[in-house]
Amino acid sequence: MKCPYCLEQKTKVIDKRDIPELNDIRRRRECLECGKRFTTYERVESVKLTVVKKDDRRESFDRDKLLKGVLKACEKRPIPREKIEKVVGEIEAELRNREEMEIPSTAIGKLVMKRLKELDKVAYIRFASVYREFTDLGSFERELKKLRKSIETKNK
Repeated sequence: MKCPYCLEQKTKVIDKRDIPELNDIRRRRECLECGKRFTTYERVESVKLTVVKKDDRRESFDRDKLLKGVLKACEKRPIPREKIEKVVGEIEAELRNREEMEIPSTAIGKLVMKRLKELDKVAYIRFASVYREFTDLGSFERELKKLRKSIETKNK
């Protein structure tokens, strides 16, 4: 494993944790050259998923692309990286547990919105504004009203 800071290959594992719900292993490593620490994840490579885009194009599922989208929505929010990684892992696990190997991008977007709604309302609205392609203030306000209504219903 190369150090992301100095690219040295000599590292040591200082902590290892299994993440059973994601079937992952999290390793905390330390570079023997520069002394900096970083985290790696090990997961079993599984069947390839295909994402069907709105225009019927197909592309391979990319966990990093999903993670980047969720990170962007959570930017400058008080959400630990581990929670974001967990949400992305849960979404990926749910997708992989489906019968079909071709998944519409809209289904992925709905899963992300569902998880973000539970995690952070601001991140949810940010993601929804891109995913639902709000074209005007009215569509944005309608989504906010739906969110408020679901919060009020939940609090009763």
